[in-house]
Amino acid sequence: MAPRTAGTGPLCALLCGLAVAGGFAAGAARAQQIGLPQTSILTISPDRLFAESAFGKRVAREIEAESAVLAAENRRIEAELSAEERELTDRRPEMEPDAFRVLADAFDEKVQQIRVEQDAKARALARRGEAAQVEFLQAARPVLESLMRDSGAGVILERSSVFLSANATDVTDAAIARIDAAIGDGAGEAGNPGK
Repeated sequence: MAPRTAGTGPLCALLCGLAVAGGFAAGAARAQQIGLPQTSILTISPDRLFAESAFGKRVAREIEAESAVLAAENRRIEAELSAEERELTDRRPEMEPDAFRVLADAFDEKVQQIRVEQDAKARALARRGEAAQVEFLQAARPVLESLMRDSGAGVILERSSVFLSANATDVTDAAIARIDAAIGDGAGEAGNPGK
């Protein structure tokens, strides 16, 4: 039998476990009083956290409205370019081939430039959505830290990365309620990328 070293036996494990449990007891009692799970590990769904929060809903409305404006602009441009292409096609029989080729090449170049510009607008809109999510998570961090303290948890994991857990560890709904109470829809925030 190998010699035992101090602090590695079952009694030490039990005492260490009790010490850890004692450290969480105060937080767990508070968590129970405010309806949070009593666990050292919480889970959260970040996509739901953003999408179902007042902040996320506002950003989604703004981006949807701007996307609709961009889509209408794209339809208008498409109609204008189609009319211009028809006019060019109608003029072709009465033009010299070289003259037509010059106009056709200029038209193609114009179409490509417009496509680049419109794609850039769509990418900028997507980046604004991503920036709004980053801003949201920064604003939500203190709220999430408070939720962790109140439940006695030491960590919040992304729910989708957890293989198996009890639904009781998911604090997404509680987090949304607290974040909405703390920051609302974020419309008054300085540096708001959603505005």
